[in-house]
Amino acid sequence: MVVFDGAMGTLLYSRGIDFSHCFDALNLNQPDLIRSLHRAYVQAGAQVIETNTFGANRVKLEAHGFGDRVAEVNRRGVEIARRAVRGRAFVAGSVGPLGIRIEPWGPTSEDEARDLFREQIEALVEAGVELLVLETFSDLPEIHAALRAAKEVAGLPVIAEMTVEEEGVSLEGVRPEWFARKLDEWGADVIGVNCSVGPGALLPVVETMAGVTERPLSAMPNAGNPRSIEGRNIYLCSPEYLATYARRFTQTGARVLGGCCGVSPEHVRAMHRALQAARPSTRQREKTPVPL
Repeated sequence: MVVFDGAMGTLLYSRGIDFSHCFDALNLNQPDLIRSLHRAYVQAGAQVIETNTFGANRVKLEAHGFGDRVAEVNRRGVEIARRAVRGRAFVAGSVGPLGIRIEPWGPTSEDEARDLFREQIEALVEAGVELLVLETFSDLPEIHAALRAAKEVAGLPVIAEMTVEEEGVSLEGVRPEWFARKLDEWGADVIGVNCSVGPGALLPVVETMAGVTERPLSAMPNAGNPRSIEGRNIYLCSPEYLATYARRFTQTGARVLGGCCGVSPEHVRAMHRALQAARPSTRQREKTPVPL
């Protein structure tokens, strides 16, 4: 089993960074803050750290005035993560949706989307990521464009994760057995789900996916559904609760586990301990390739 880190955005929010801020630009103007969060996850037992580049594509960066600094933002994100882990964990390049609609839902073609993803992914690969994570996608044509770009740029392992609603289907109404088959067909090395809902809602989705693909599976749920308390979004899923589900995910065949919104270093520490107790034999970081 491979344990990834947890949230970046909600952790930054808890440190006083408003959601209106460009989190990716913090790679340029608050690198020490980003580095400290990466280190906290490594100390908690995360074996893979994701770069702070989820929204570092040209479309999203342009909205904050950083559209001409795509390569710089992504390179800095990788450099910060690599310095933070100091060889104790792998560094994965995080790639999220563009924030625009892709055909047939919008005017942007899949080829245009691929080019936008390629610009970001090239910078991540050149800076030295060891794998790529395409995460929180709800639109199959868009994740297909991102996966095409990733495969064209380099031969790195690629995790492709869709996000689903409480009913277990994507925002576009695509069922997990369908998108799992398509991601398998398109060559994703690991197929998974992340974000939007808590572990209880993701578990049956992973079980369904396990029935239609032989690819390794990943699960990175939110820490439950957020509640607004005194104007702040609070995630109430405890570390112990998430650790219990981590074991259940592995029983369905998931090999890659982590967390999304609301998942803190404490949650990752609890998951790591639970999985270590279930399978105490682990290999050393320096003796293994990327463990996917």
